[in-house]
Amino acid sequence: MANHKSALKRIRANEAKRLRNRYQAKTTRTFIKKLKAATDKVEAMELYKKVVSMLDKLAKKNVIHKNNASNKKSRLAKFVNAMA
Repeated sequence: MANHKSALKRIRANEAKRLRNRYQAKTTRTFIKKLKAATDKVEAMELYKKVVSMLDKLAKKNVIHKNNASNKKSRLAKFVNAMA
């Protein structure tokens, strides 16, 4: 256990950030699943814009790696563009 006041504060802050990061990452995964389940191209385009924004934010905050975000965006773009 930590002995310094600042270390105790760090532990609390890190836990709060961890929970926030988990929530945002999970929400993004849920939206990706919604996008993959979409059948209408117009609806998929709207969801794609939202998902790209979410992925960019996660990458910016180092919740996921920027290349991971880029790969996900690329695959989703392929998926949306292939829709008839």
